[in-house]
Amino acid sequence: MGTLPHINNIILVGMPGSGKSTVGVVLAKFCGRGFVDTDILIQQAEGRTLQEVVDRQGYLELRRIEERVLVALDCDRHVVATGGSAVYSPAAMTHLKRKGAVVFLHVELAELQRRVRDFALRGIAGPPGQDFSCLYCERYPLYRQYADIVIPCGKRSPEELCELIVRELSQWPRSREQ
Repeated sequence: MGTLPHINNIILVGMPGSGKSTVGVVLAKFCGRGFVDTDILIQQAEGRTLQEVVDRQGYLELRRIEERVLVALDCDRHVVATGGSAVYSPAAMTHLKRKGAVVFLHVELAELQRRVRDFALRGIAGPPGQDFSCLYCERYPLYRQYADIVIPCGKRSPEELCELIVRELSQWPRSREQ
């Protein structure tokens, strides 16, 4: 069990299909923390799905809503799974980094393409007509920029990823006392 007392929240970022929600739930149990999925918070706040927001108001509105929800997020000792587009908001990422350690779940493009079959129906905050590989190329540098640690996911199970995350965060040099 990894309690990581020197870290307040563990913030997961990464592409759609990288396993943020799946790994997040397992990591929260593993570390004895609460779990928050910000995509669900957005859907609850809006009373509709992410895809409905994109369809009716466009991807930029989804990003604005996401920023508002992330900047207002106030939790302690949680694992937070963010939406894949969280990194487009410097204000949101600055807030999240103040509240914890940002962990980038890095999955190679080919593996993501195998995992994400319903790209057009997932409520992904990207311009109409943008394909998944272009989205990956656009977002990858942002994930790296904001990450405190990068976890190469490969073919690891959620449990193996949790052990790796805890091991890496236990060596993370900065304390995030709140």
